[in-house]
Amino acid sequence: MEKPTKTRYSDQELQEFKELIQEKLRMAREEFLSLTNSLSSPNSNGTEDTSGTYKTLEDGSATLEKEQLNQLAARQKKFIENLEAALVRIENKTYGICRETGKLIQKERLRAVPHATLSMEAKLKQA
Repeated sequence: MEKPTKTRYSDQELQEFKELIQEKLRMAREEFLSLTNSLSSPNSNGTEDTSGTYKTLEDGSATLEKEQLNQLAARQKKFIENLEAALVRIENKTYGICRETGKLIQKERLRAVPHATLSMEAKLKQA
């Protein structure tokens, strides 16, 4: 008799993924907090007493840095939302099931990208 194809991860496997995601979420939130703190603190790199000639360059540099920090913070926020959505899928016992093929996403892929909703097969078809 042929072994039936597994349609979902076991509760024990889901618990392992949950712990992995919760750890990634904790780290992501710390990183996000750090980024938002960097954005809200004034840029004080001790250049107040230097000549005004460099001020324009500094302003441009500070603006660019702030834009980059904003992009990083936005990306981090999205990552946190994706991880939180993955936790919901764990609770619903739908975690690890490809939304295109309905097959299980490989454990290796989920360990690398715990918020993945597509199997590599489906992801490659998108490209």
